[in-house]
Amino acid sequence: MTEPATAPLDTPRNDDLAELLGHMTSRWDDERRQLARQLHDSLGSSMTALSMHLGLLAKKLPDDKAVQDRSAQMKQLLMNIINTNRDMQLALWNDKLEFLGVKAAIAEAVGEFDQANAGIAARASLPDDDGAYSGAQNVALLRCAEEGLQNVVRHAGATCVDVILDDDGDQVMLTVVDNGAGPGDAHLGMLDRHGLRMLLARARHLGGTLAFGAAPEGGAMLRMTLPLAAQST
Repeated sequence: MTEPATAPLDTPRNDDLAELLGHMTSRWDDERRQLARQLHDSLGSSMTALSMHLGLLAKKLPDDKAVQDRSAQMKQLLMNIINTNRDMQLALWNDKLEFLGVKAAIAEAVGEFDQANAGIAARASLPDDDGAYSGAQNVALLRCAEEGLQNVVRHAGATCVDVILDDDGDQVMLTVVDNGAGPGDAHLGMLDRHGLRMLLARARHLGGTLAFGAAPEGGAMLRMTLPLAAQST
């Protein structure tokens, strides 16, 4: 793969800070995963059971339009709560990442971005098989894809973005490249610097790198590279 005209992002001043940031992101991921599971197991299952009970009760209600309308409103309100709960779970933790792998999670993220952003075509280029990546690596790769896609929205001019996952056996690379104006001063001013720094912390914690800069054919490129020989769980 052609190397982009990128440069490594500014790194923390010492290894202790990088280790601390990496540890914090891992703990944050664990807490988000646990909270999403609690929402699913407790609130989600309770709401589903309540919906079933409401359906049974509705069948026994008198054939009165006002009563039936009120029952329908209650059912719709309950469905809204169930959907909101599910959206919160997904915002906290992508269960596809855990159960189907990073390929499925990235494909879903790119597909949702493509549907939600008219005028920006989003495409995913993924290997045929899921690699044997650690849980922490899977999370870092997905977060890089998400951050890269959001940065495309933040700067004007891009009409196409590609998310590429490449594995050469020694390292795995997640690249987000667009066809916009490139990382000029205006673009850099709109970047989420905190988001990029957290990505950098994830990459360094896993022995990898994060680079951002101009793509070979114009536009901007974000790339995370992780060594496969130094996997962390």
